[in-house]
Amino acid sequence: MTVKNILSMNISIVQSMINAIENPAIFINTEYKILAVNQAYRDTYDIEVTLGNSHCYQISHQHEQPCDKHGEDCPMQACITTKRSSSAVHIHNTARGKTYCDILMRPVKDENNITIGFLEILDRINFASTESESNKMIGSSASFKAMLAKISRAAKSEISVLLHGETGTGKELVANALHESSSRANKPFVIIECTGLNENLFESELFGHEKGAFTGATHTKKGLIEIANGGTVFFDEIADVPLAMQVKLLRLLETQCYRTVGGVKQHKVDFRLICASHHNLLDLVQEGRFRKDLYYRIAGFTITLPSLATRQEDIPSLAKHFLNKSDSCHKAFSDKALGKLSRYPFPGNIRELKNIVEQSALMANEDMINVEDIPEYVFEENTKRIAATEKLVTIDQAEKTYLSHICETQSLPIDELSKKLGVSTRTLYRKLKKYDIKYE
Repeated sequence: MTVKNILSMNISIVQSMINAIENPAIFINTEYKILAVNQAYRDTYDIEVTLGNSHCYQISHQHEQPCDKHGEDCPMQACITTKRSSSAVHIHNTARGKTYCDILMRPVKDENNITIGFLEILDRINFASTESESNKMIGSSASFKAMLAKISRAAKSEISVLLHGETGTGKELVANALHESSSRANKPFVIIECTGLNENLFESELFGHEKGAFTGATHTKKGLIEIANGGTVFFDEIADVPLAMQVKLLRLLETQCYRTVGGVKQHKVDFRLICASHHNLLDLVQEGRFRKDLYYRIAGFTITLPSLATRQEDIPSLAKHFLNKSDSCHKAFSDKALGKLSRYPFPGNIRELKNIVEQSALMANEDMINVEDIPEYVFEENTKRIAATEKLVTIDQAEKTYLSHICETQSLPIDELSKKLGVSTRTLYRKLKKYDIKYE
């Protein structure tokens, strides 16, 4: 039997396997040519797939070159390099327009353990967009895509998720995306604001109370946990839960059981847990302000939300999005105004950007929002930053200072850190060795 016949038999087997996959899927060779495809993939794109002739990047990106030639990571090249499965978040041109996709690429081997091609399975990310859409996260930066990949994977699981990020980075929006993309999407999504609740009020809000349980309890009240049964509970700013209540919260999470305030009957409840904090909870554990056992119970899977300062290329699209959703949707930012906004560090993150957009639109006398319409403090902050960087240093010194700061403030795995910095893990190791910097 010829090699060609053997390959044809293998592809036939792969085609049968792909047909059984619900998600869009294709089988490609090392030349990016599509050799097998399922109907879900054909339905996703406007361009017709011709087996043995169409290239994957022509169908998904409408490009004439592979995606890594256009600024995106190529999962197939990663498979070839690592000899393992790989994944990446890409923006595809689908029948619905530009759509985020979580791509899983797997090497396919024959009975002799020789790789004959690659299986690509797509999972559409419906909670994010590159353009203005209601109730979606907006962006296209590398740090934004890295976050989307984690959200997409965590959403399919029942694992407890801890969201960590600065104030205003959109933790509630991420929590809602996790819920809406999960199997519990048609059940309640209940937000519990932990800030400002004292011990007694927290317990009553969480578990509910019986009539006469305390002064003012004139009727029986359901707790938020009962309301959330079957759905998702989002504890916002979990670090603010009183220490005494953390014990009862831990018991609830471990047993899925609780008693109402003033009640004796034990109730069973089922919910998915998501927590958020702008504090470093491990630091609070070390300080004795947060229980270690509770931390490890809620931090099953941690997602760090990037600050807006690390997402500068997303600022114009976010600004346009907030403008579109405001009363001034008929107005538009000038290129110079967007350039000015993109150079501002946004200590208040996305929430501050929304505020600045609304202020700027209000101050603009015409439909075009110009630089002079932007709040003055944006210019003052930019001036301070320029003044702080006026002292000239060598490029090596600037790089060393920056990498030293990164290594002191970050705790990501080295491969994730290198990806966020836009370099290979090998390159990052080389630079750290060059400047005698340790990353632990």
